[in-house]
Amino acid sequence: MRPDTPAENVDHTAEAARLERTAGLYPEDAEALLLRAAAHLELAGDRPAATTLYDRLLSDPASLENPHLVRALKASNLWEYDHEAEARAIIDGIRASAPRDPAPWVIVAESLESHDELQAAAETFTEAASLLLPDGSEPPYSTHPLLFGRHRVRRMLGLAHDDWDTLADMLHSSPVSQVSLDELHDPKRVWSLGSDNPAELEAEISRLRAELGAYRQALSRPFPVAVLHWPADELGELLSAYPDLADEYPSHPEHLTTIESSLRELASSGTPNLGIVTGTVPSYEAFAASEGSSPGDVTLLPQYATTLAARGRAVGWPPRRQAECWCGAGRAYEGCHGA
Repeated sequence: MRPDTPAENVDHTAEAARLERTAGLYPEDAEALLLRAAAHLELAGDRPAATTLYDRLLSDPASLENPHLVRALKASNLWEYDHEAEARAIIDGIRASAPRDPAPWVIVAESLESHDELQAAAETFTEAASLLLPDGSEPPYSTHPLLFGRHRVRRMLGLAHDDWDTLADMLHSSPVSQVSLDELHDPKRVWSLGSDNPAELEAEISRLRAELGAYRQALSRPFPVAVLHWPADELGELLSAYPDLADEYPSHPEHLTTIESSLRELASSGTPNLGIVTGTVPSYEAFAASEGSSPGDVTLLPQYATTLAARGRAVGWPPRRQAECWCGAGRAYEGCHGA
């Protein structure tokens, strides 16, 4: 999780120093902590110091969980303080290595986009989508920014919708999102945010305030009591990285059975507004870093579930009649975990 708090509200330099000290105390979490420290340095305007942290991490790439992510962040940072040639070389290297994690792709594509390299950004987003989204598969949550970014850049280029753009529209639709992706990515609207015309800026700020008000109203509703669900591939990755959680999750089938039985027990006890939130390993690791804790701490799991629910990520339980089961098997709930 990269901080986005305005500099006037946080001493980003001091926070970066604190995170560096914490990384020294908890070497197993050093990667996540130092990435946050580098982000604080970028927000403080000390981009050379941020690059020094990225280089510190990359000095031992074999120890990193996601070296491509660190390289992507370094490239984005370098370009912002006139090291374009080095940034481009890193971006080309990342594209050539074809990482299987969407995050580096999103960062390098957005870096290209922010420097008006729209065609290159669109090609980068498309390369990633072709690699990470096989035809007919349900896109993991971690790939949603990839599809949204691709939609935005193609909209800026005036390209016709394709199947992935349609999928992005569908993924964006939710009770909270009252503005369509097409409207959100309207080129006039996007460019107005960088306009020097005060009237255009005021109009866009008014629209954004109205949307933020609707979003806050939706989030102010009581969020569900949510149970955490790990898809099979995410659970495998989680247990591989943090074997201390194996007692909590003996197997994926048992995990799914526990979710259903827990929700039924809550329902029978009269607990209203139940739901399920789906976890991903990168999201969980970022949450653990933000809490100053280790992802291997089992007590962190319910806090993570509550945080996801508070952010509007919960899916109501039980599913509606004839709806697919929450487990993702593709069968109707009544013939799956609802049987």
